[in-house]
Amino acid sequence: MSLIIDLLDETAQLNDENHNMIEGLLNFAARLENVEGNSEVSVTVVTDDKIQEINREYRDKDKPTDVISFALEEMGEGEIVVTGVEMPRILGDIIISLDKAKEQAEEYGHTLSRELGFLALHGFLHLLGYDHETEEEEKVMFNRQKEILNEFGLQR
Repeated sequence: MSLIIDLLDETAQLNDENHNMIEGLLNFAARLENVEGNSEVSVTVVTDDKIQEINREYRDKDKPTDVISFALEEMGEGEIVVTGVEMPRILGDIIISLDKAKEQAEEYGHTLSRELGFLALHGFLHLLGYDHETEEEEKVMFNRQKEILNEFGLQR
């Protein structure tokens, strides 16, 4: 079983190759991370203006960023866990700035496809609980990112 991925390109600039790579990479990562089949994730590709709006509204940072993740499994205040009901695991949302991806691909000297893969995977790992708030967390997350990208064939 694979992930259910809702990939929305608000920029209308992704080609089929980019679309298929993102889906393939996230499914590959889900298998390596032992994510249950039929888990759901959404990936939305937006402009710098749109991601800046989201960053300002949800993170109080009034500037564009490359990727933002919203994990739906984190319990909010007053939320309760529903048990005894078979429902798909909904991991959350990943929002990627295509403008930033293009800029960073050029800056780092690799393909747009590699940068989109990196950003999608980075967001996905956040949804699975990885973080980089401390030096130790960063080391663990970034090493895992590199391992998955290399195994999938998206090396720098």
